[in-house]
Amino acid sequence: MKRDLELKNYSPYTRAIYLACVKRFARYFQRSPEHLGDQEIREYLHYLIKERNGSQRTVTQAYGTLRLFYETTLKRDWEGFRIPKGKMVKRLPVVLSQQEVEVLFGAIKNLKHRAILMTIYSAGLRISEAIYLKPSDIDGQRMVIRVEHGKG
Repeated sequence: MKRDLELKNYSPYTRAIYLACVKRFARYFQRSPEHLGDQEIREYLHYLIKERNGSQRTVTQAYGTLRLFYETTLKRDWEGFRIPKGKMVKRLPVVLSQQEVEVLFGAIKNLKHRAILMTIYSAGLRISEAIYLKPSDIDGQRMVIRVEHGKG
């Protein structure tokens, strides 16, 4: 599976998460996932929901990981499992008012920290995207930021 994730060009972080998910699935049944099937997958997803009180994101991640594992790595037909996929709850983001944003940035005394946070906030960057941001990525003339290591 690790090789398949690398071939699909998944990030190292995503690969680690997916491999850990399959490891937890195997550990739950104390058997190799290669010997597990439809009933065990259903039981595990139900376990995540009911006993672990996993969020829908956790369950969806496990579902996607197991689907990739069985379809790509083991070359099994996932449609044969006919496992229903849970519905994601859409949450609206919290939008701060202009006054709240001014108070927030006004509380930051260090000019460098304020500039970094203002850039992240105004461009809508993820933390991982901001970490890789370089001064050369910011084009002040055209007022654009080039995000090299963006997600999708």
